[in-house]
Amino acid sequence: MGELTVKTQVSRRATPSPRTDEPAQRSDVSGTPDSSGSTVVATTRRPLWQRLRSPHRPHFWFEIALIGVSYWVYSLIRNAVPEQRVEALNNAAWIWHAERTAGLGFELAVNHAVDSVPWLIVAMNYYYATLHFIVTIGVLVWLYRRHPGRYAAARLVIFATTAVALLGYYLFPLAPPRLMRGTRFIDTVAVHQTWGSLSSGNLKSVSNQYAAMPSMHIGWSLWCGLTIFALASAPWAKILGLLYPAVTLLVIVSTANHFWLDAVGGMVCLAFGFAVSYAWYDSLPYQLPQYVSRSRRRRPATA
Repeated sequence: MGELTVKTQVSRRATPSPRTDEPAQRSDVSGTPDSSGSTVVATTRRPLWQRLRSPHRPHFWFEIALIGVSYWVYSLIRNAVPEQRVEALNNAAWIWHAERTAGLGFELAVNHAVDSVPWLIVAMNYYYATLHFIVTIGVLVWLYRRHPGRYAAARLVIFATTAVALLGYYLFPLAPPRLMRGTRFIDTVAVHQTWGSLSSGNLKSVSNQYAAMPSMHIGWSLWCGLTIFALASAPWAKILGLLYPAVTLLVIVSTANHFWLDAVGGMVCLAFGFAVSYAWYDSLPYQLPQYVSRSRRRRPATA
């Protein structure tokens, strides 16, 4: 009996301790505990392309630089597209004819009806000029702070959406309704002298006036709306998320900045953006984990 006890204790002491140079087992992307009970995501030994395709915590200054440079490049390319005025006006006339033939040419009636209410159309002019940027940046900041694990995938959606829109500006130059002749559309910015629009004043010279298809006002607002609806917890926030792209559609038509078919183009671009993000992350942004732990090595076990 005593001999058996001694052998058992010797056997336990002879058991080698775990090697500290072995890589820690990786937990899943959601940060749930792995087999050892640790919640730390260890990614130090994975290839770079695998780490890029996995949810990760965004870095503040990198994101600021990336968004700033990306928008600068987008604006540069968009405004560098030749302003093919004759082709753009011909395309606008074709779209307007097609819509009226289908019985869906309601833009002119909406434009005149809303313009008859001065305070409403002025508010819409400022809405068009400002919220497009304010709300989009606000949603990006909210994702960064509250949903860091989903941020990169959601950001990829809007980047891919905007990138493919540039092809539309180049391949299908389109004049907005307000620039058409002989159609009685009202250029509400020019009539009411509101500020902030890239289509008015001296800003006309630095903004491509014939890049109406697709509408990124719709592409970006729908991205914002879907993101808020999918991730917000408060019911009122979800409702506002759905209302935002709907109101934006009314605004772009009322101010004669877009045909409703431009909005369809924006939706198609957004669908492409979601497809790119899904292909890269193998999941929709809203299905990824909300939080992801920072990568670091696990401390070796002590005896």
